[in-house]
Amino acid sequence: MEMFGKGAGYRWMDAYLLAWVVELATDSFCARFLDYKNDPQGKTSAQMNHAARSGCRNFAEGCERLMTSSASGMDLLNVAKGSLGELRDDYLKWLLRARRLPWDDSAPDALAVRRTDLDPAPGGGTERRGGGDAAGGAPVLPGLPGQPVLTPGQPGRGAGAPYSNRRFGEHLLAQYAKFERWLESPDSFVRADALLILCTRAAKMQEAYIRRLGEAFANEGGFKERLGEARREARAKQEPAALHGEPPRCPACGQAMRLMRRKRDNSPFWGCSDYPGCSETLPCA
Repeated sequence: MEMFGKGAGYRWMDAYLLAWVVELATDSFCARFLDYKNDPQGKTSAQMNHAARSGCRNFAEGCERLMTSSASGMDLLNVAKGSLGELRDDYLKWLLRARRLPWDDSAPDALAVRRTDLDPAPGGGTERRGGGDAAGGAPVLPGLPGQPVLTPGQPGRGAGAPYSNRRFGEHLLAQYAKFERWLESPDSFVRADALLILCTRAAKMQEAYIRRLGEAFANEGGFKERLGEARREARAKQEPAALHGEPPRCPACGQAMRLMRRKRDNSPFWGCSDYPGCSETLPCA
């Protein structure tokens, strides 16, 4: 049994890469357009940078924590999504304070930003399409029990070197360049309009990922549950069959029973292998 969730692989997901794009663009926006005149105490700039950072870093920490804790991992992922929502409203305020409305959904720039997809992960794989809204193969999501660690260059996942910070940086900057004409525009309103869309896209991708993790948890359980199950399986294998005989069939449902031990005194008994679906027990001989 695979006990651990997978904490790696998220670096190639659209949800994480787009959060990085938003963070870099927010740093640039605040440095260019927020100064002592419109942000005399620096609070707006600090808050926007913090929200952008949270949307990216809490996503990373949440994915890492999924290895041993679905609950804390998903909590952090939800914080990341919430931070992107907060940042989105900061850009909306920037437009509204100037009595400007955001781009219409059918505006050419709005359509272009919304339809610009990120490139596949280095090596030509589609493994990072988890929680995304772009076209691609069936998503393989890190953090789900039994999923492989997603490293470009592994057999079956395209050729290329394994993950490295340099490789990731090259890929990220290439994705940023796709939106650069909006995100580095001399017009602050163009930047704000584009970032409104990108914050929303990234948050939706993260929400889709959280929902998939929740479905996996409901179907397969979390780390503690898998840990206990793995220990029970190992203990059953360690007990020689000669001591207790061959496992009997459950008298209630017919499934094979397995050797278990009571917590109070470590005494052995037969328990149905379909537990908790069936809780029938038998004494050991």
